[in-house]
Amino acid sequence: MSIQLEREVRTATTVEHGARLTSAEVANLWTQYTNDTIAICFVTHALVHAKDSEVRSILEYALDLSRTHTEAVRAFLEKEQYTVPIGFTEEDVINPNAPALFSDDFLLNYFFVMSLLGMSSYAGALTSSARQDQREYFTRCNGESMELFNRIVDVMVRKGLYVRPAILHAPQSVDFVQKQSYLAGWFGKERPLNAIEISSVFYNMIKIELKTALEMAFSQVVQSDDIRAYMQRGVKLCQSQYQALERRLAEDDLPPPRKWESEVTNATTPAFSDKLMLFHVVTLISASAAFYGAGLSVSQRRDLAVQYAKLIAEMGLFAEDGVNLLIAKGWMEQPPGAIARDALLEAKR
Repeated sequence: MSIQLEREVRTATTVEHGARLTSAEVANLWTQYTNDTIAICFVTHALVHAKDSEVRSILEYALDLSRTHTEAVRAFLEKEQYTVPIGFTEEDVINPNAPALFSDDFLLNYFFVMSLLGMSSYAGALTSSARQDQREYFTRCNGESMELFNRIVDVMVRKGLYVRPAILHAPQSVDFVQKQSYLAGWFGKERPLNAIEISSVFYNMIKIELKTALEMAFSQVVQSDDIRAYMQRGVKLCQSQYQALERRLAEDDLPPPRKWESEVTNATTPAFSDKLMLFHVVTLISASAAFYGAGLSVSQRRDLAVQYAKLIAEMGLFAEDGVNLLIAKGWMEQPPGAIARDALLEAKR
């Protein structure tokens, strides 16, 4: 652990008059620990097969960050006498030498999206933290995620893998909305998508496409029939949602992001446990619903807002089925929660 991390952990219960971790701060640490243990497993196997030197450098940097974060979170929680979550361990990499599931190019895109999710998560953790050591820690995590993102984008641009959103013609003057019809989208002529809506649709498509390829790959290697069926259902749902958003761009002659399914190999030997693969997909489903919500909040065309609401509902139902699978198999760790007062009283009777 770095000297800076040791200093932060050492002062965790002495700064600010011994302030204890809030529920929000515990949630931030718990979530980060679980996600980083997934990342450690994923990257460890990816490094066995990655050949491109630039890709390997990014993977090694990402692995180092995840290991450092898990050490820091463990120290924070233990100092506060919280049980550290199990998360995912070496036991979840059931076959380290299993054939690669993805190409090096796909791994770049995978970590591009993961760094986007990381920056969003760390920003949320920072804004919901009160204790100084927690704010300092997540500020640094956000900076590290930004550094990872910039390294990935630089490599993707050099390799011609980065697909930019549509270029718009610059307006010659400032315009103001004159009519309520600007909000229309159910009846009459629809106006073209504006820049904010285009950006939202484009980046939501990037995220949903990653999940499509991930579910396709995992469906090839999972050992449980019910989880395989769930992954295959996810592929169809994501493809349907991608196509729905793609039609929105096509209506205005705008290009979609590239698809990545062709970068999934024909491997059928699992490297990871079914538990890890299912949990990873369910986590991404929840993130997809959240980003759809962000898209809905900035959509100024009624029909687009309604479509986002439909996509959120579909993802919500799919996520619930995934959580039910995790529970049925005994794989769903319960985060710390409020005291069940009724149960305590019942036990007294």
